[in-house]
Amino acid sequence: QVQLVESGGGLVQAGGSLKLSCAASGSIERINAMGWYRQAPGKQRELVADITSGGITNYANSVWGRFTISRSRDNAKNTVYLQMNSLKPEDTAVYYCNVKYRGTYGYNYNSWGQGTQVTVSS
Repeated sequence: QVQLVESGGGLVQAGGSLKLSCAASGSIERINAMGWYRQAPGKQRELVADITSGGITNYANSVWGRFTISRSRDNAKNTVYLQMNSLKPEDTAVYYCNVKYRGTYGYNYNSWGQGTQVTVSS
C-alpha cells in the first residue's frame, strides 16, 4: 500500500506562481518515476511533467519553460515538486501526482494522489 500526499494547490492570478508537492510513503522498494498530470473539466487527463529515478525530465509542450519538476535531494523522502511560473488561465485543472514504483514481491505499480485544484484567474 502506497500513500501520496499532495499539497500546494490554490487560486492565483495569471502570471503568478505556485509550487506543488507530493510525498510518497509505504511499501516502495524503488521509485522508477514520479510525475504530475492534470485534468481540466471536460478534458482527458494529460501528462504535465515527470522525472525518472535517474533525473531525466519530460514536459508537456504547453508548460515547457514555465514549469519545473524536481525531486527532493534525499531520494529516500520520495517527494516530487512542481514549480509553476507564469501561470495562465488554461493551466486551471485538478493536478494529480503519479508514482511508478517497484513494490511488494518485486512487481511494478502505478499509484495516484487524490488531486489538488489549481485555479488561475485572468
